Amino acid sequence: MCSWPEGWNLPPVLLRRSLHRVIVIAAFCTYLFSCSSAKNPSSSASPQSSLSPTENPLVAEYFVSSPFGGQARVEFGLDTPYDRQTAWYDLPSGPSGISILVAGMKPSSSYHMRAEIRSEASSWFDVDHVFLTGPLPSINFPGLEVTRPADSANAQESPGVELINLTEPVSNLMEAVVADRDGNPIWFYDVGADQANVPYPIRFLPNGHALINIQSGTTGGTALREIDLAGRTIRQLDASTLQQTLQILGYPVEAFGFHHDFLPLPNGHLIVLANAVKDFTDLAGFPGVSHVVGDLLIELDAKWNPVWYWSSFDHLDPNRHLMGLPDWTHSNAVVYMPDDGNLLLSVRNQSWILKIDYRDGAGSGDILWRLGEGGDFMLTSVNPSDWFYAQHFPSLIGTDGSVITMAVFDNGNLRIVDDRGSTCGNVPAPACYSRATVFQIDQSARTARLVWQNRPGAFSFWGGSINQLQNSNIEFDMSAPFPQVAASRVIEITQSDSPQIVWQLDIQHGHAYRAYRIPSLYLGVTWK
Repeated sequence: MCSWPEGWNLPPVLLRRSLHRVIVIAAFCTYLFSCSSAKNPSSSASPQSSLSPTENPLVAEYFVSSPFGGQARVEFGLDTPYDRQTAWYDLPSGPSGISILVAGMKPSSSYHMRAEIRSEASSWFDVDHVFLTGPLPSINFPGLEVTRPADSANAQESPGVELINLTEPVSNLMEAVVADRDGNPIWFYDVGADQANVPYPIRFLPNGHALINIQSGTTGGTALREIDLAGRTIRQLDASTLQQTLQILGYPVEAFGFHHDFLPLPNGHLIVLANAVKDFTDLAGFPGVSHVVGDLLIELDAKWNPVWYWSSFDHLDPNRHLMGLPDWTHSNAVVYMPDDGNLLLSVRNQSWILKIDYRDGAGSGDILWRLGEGGDFMLTSVNPSDWFYAQHFPSLIGTDGSVITMAVFDNGNLRIVDDRGSTCGNVPAPACYSRATVFQIDQSARTARLVWQNRPGAFSFWGGSINQLQNSNIEFDMSAPFPQVAASRVIEITQSDSPQIVWQLDIQHGHAYRAYRIPSLYLGVTWK
């Protein structure tokens, strides 16, 4: 209900004057009319709304318009009050309105939802609508089994939902799924299950869309595809098209393809990770000609035109090939450093994380340092096995001057176990194992300190991800934990001296290249 506007408490002497009374009363009536119109859906000047299904049975499209403009969002839930919300979106004034995609719902369920509009003039809530989600498609979904250990009753789960990114080269498997923390699918995208396509990887963008590198299971080709939450294609860039553009610009790229990661930047640009082939003669241990596969980093502007280029062939020695050739570098993650605008590159087959002089596109591409065994940092412990080996998914936790705190999933392939250089898995050396780790890196002193670790008792020889969550717990994904689990396991665990498992997800029928917690499907929104 509208009330007398703030600041309209006029002195009584003015209100006693008839002219002022008329002006004030007329103005207040105008205010009441505009306010009541915003609240009354039957008014011709009131906001309008409609609700419709989309191509995705778990996603609704909510249209809303308002003569006042402002911002709009949708709140929704299995009942009222509504327990989830979309992001806020700018709403133009007039009948054109906007359509808000509502995602994050379980299949074959009735959801209540309503729009909320806020503006300088008024606020308005739509009437309650009921939307029935459809069943999941006939494509096989990964089996998701959640357990919460009894001894974790006093530990708190971090909020959010789980993004599951399978990379299983088989047909008829849904490989891009978001699930709630009880293991219920609440969003999915079919990258081409009938063709055994895989998402390599998938990320959500600041604009609310998702970006996927799709690797074809039939041709082996790769393409970047941006989609909205309903799964509608916004734009696509084939690797072959970008290769032709780079060749025209004078870059000698052969056997070019996207792989493993890409990085949305704060300025709307995109760093893509790609590989290419270059021939070398008589490399160490490889006489004759070797077709070496190395990595490229390419910055694309907002229109996906290349504006910066980096090649591992220009900065690393191909005679260092710890995991053999032709797969020389096999990078798997790119991280942006907001403090200085540089990049981190996880080079799995070198067991190094590189810091690259990028400086928001103005950098030379020089390698500023190499983190890992045989690199530029001294480990504060004397045990070489404390380093990470064949790692995945370094993620920044924080920076304090020159000191970086970083989580790394340590796969452990070729782990050096003693001062003689013995590697794990080779008798009499011990078996290989994987770990969740947190390192503190002093860039000035060139020292690295292992500050936290958890050894779950498995060897996950490929894939994996790790993050520090909102409540400071650590969550990590083991994509191939031998021998305990047939497929994948995701663990949320306390970051303490005696780590305690809080939440666990076992994924059957598919290996999760990455699986990690995201706040919600909307930027700036966290779901409990």
